[in-house]
Amino acid sequence: MNRKIYGTILGLLLLHLSACMNYYDHKVESDYSYSGNFKKYRTFNFIGVKNSENDSSKFNPFVENAIKSRMEVQGYRFNQNRPDLLVSYKLFYEDLLLKGYNQADITEFIETGRIFDENEEYDPNIEKREYDPVKYNLKKGTLFIVLIDKKKNRAVWQGYASGVLENTVKNEAYLKSAVRSIFDRYKVFTEGYLQASQQN
Repeated sequence: MNRKIYGTILGLLLLHLSACMNYYDHKVESDYSYSGNFKKYRTFNFIGVKNSENDSSKFNPFVENAIKSRMEVQGYRFNQNRPDLLVSYKLFYEDLLLKGYNQADITEFIETGRIFDENEEYDPNIEKREYDPVKYNLKKGTLFIVLIDKKKNRAVWQGYASGVLENTVKNEAYLKSAVRSIFDRYKVFTEGYLQASQQN
């Protein structure tokens, strides 16, 4: 029991230290789908980023490596063949008006919220009534990260940080800090990861 408690405290401490060491002072928000089965996700892969005039392909390696490192810290395994989650990310250069949702913390939802069964027929009208929409005015240079349930082919979580390109001298460090700040809002470890970590 002591080991289990120690492992849980250690995991939460790592996230707390990440937040303190990589403080990001712009708007950071996230929301999630009530159909997300977050307890069962264990592996991930990236969706290829298509280059265009509106994409910042120059920074994609920094963003991708930062995402990969953070997800691995939280117990997810990179798997190109059979990922549970697909990760998509994009940089927007202009100001952005984005619709999000007022929701309880994702950990509270996982512990107490209603999760759709895999075999349950999806009814968008039922799910829609459970959301509380809100609009965010995001500053120029917004990093947007989406986690997609590969089996359902539906986005289950998204996080975003504004103003990530304001510091032209330290863009790489700024982007990495933004990624960590976004994932500070995704407080989900893979099931059994903390217990397994403290046993090794």
